[in-house]
Amino acid sequence: MLDAMPPPAKAPTRPLRADAARNLERVVDAATDLFAERGLEVGVDEIAARAGVGMGTLYRRFPNKDALIKFLVADLVSQTLLLADNALAEPDGIGLESLLRGVGELQAANPGCLTRLWRDGFSPTELEHLRGVLRRLLTRAHEAGAVRPEITVTDVSVLLWSLQQIVTMTVHAAPGAWRRHLDILLAGISPRPRKISHRPLTQHELDAINDSQS
Repeated sequence: MLDAMPPPAKAPTRPLRADAARNLERVVDAATDLFAERGLEVGVDEIAARAGVGMGTLYRRFPNKDALIKFLVADLVSQTLLLADNALAEPDGIGLESLLRGVGELQAANPGCLTRLWRDGFSPTELEHLRGVLRRLLTRAHEAGAVRPEITVTDVSVLLWSLQQIVTMTVHAAPGAWRRHLDILLAGISPRPRKISHRPLTQHELDAINDSQS
């Protein structure tokens, strides 16, 4: 369990110096990789060592591990909202599918902090913005006949949650498993038959995933 620590300092208003920006990138990359490999229990000393920076350098930007995690989650939120806004520009009602695929790619590339993303990552304002975009995308998909008429925006929210769960569960044994899962989800909400193009899990992969959850 993470220790209760003070909230992170506010981001500086001035651009970071080139060396500070490089160090921040190294810390973020190292934390992203280590959290994906071993979970959020990884120590900040290991993150600093992987990044090739001193502990003082890390602590100047992130006073504690929770501040670093919140930074990574906030970046995931920003990227998710950007994907949602960009999906509004897609034609012919395909924006919803485009968003679901984009979120899958984003989460698969950043699996370490996903348990924090939907739990407490979005502020109320950010969450309402996302829901508003989802409503617009779903309306367009309905109008284009791309989605079954009984599908609701809460159904889409559950689809997003399920993607996170599949990415988190399969990240080590079968990191591409979310693609077939999304194929099946899209086939389920489509009014027309759809091809499921990605391969199923092998029994060996499924057993490895089961073992990793025990």
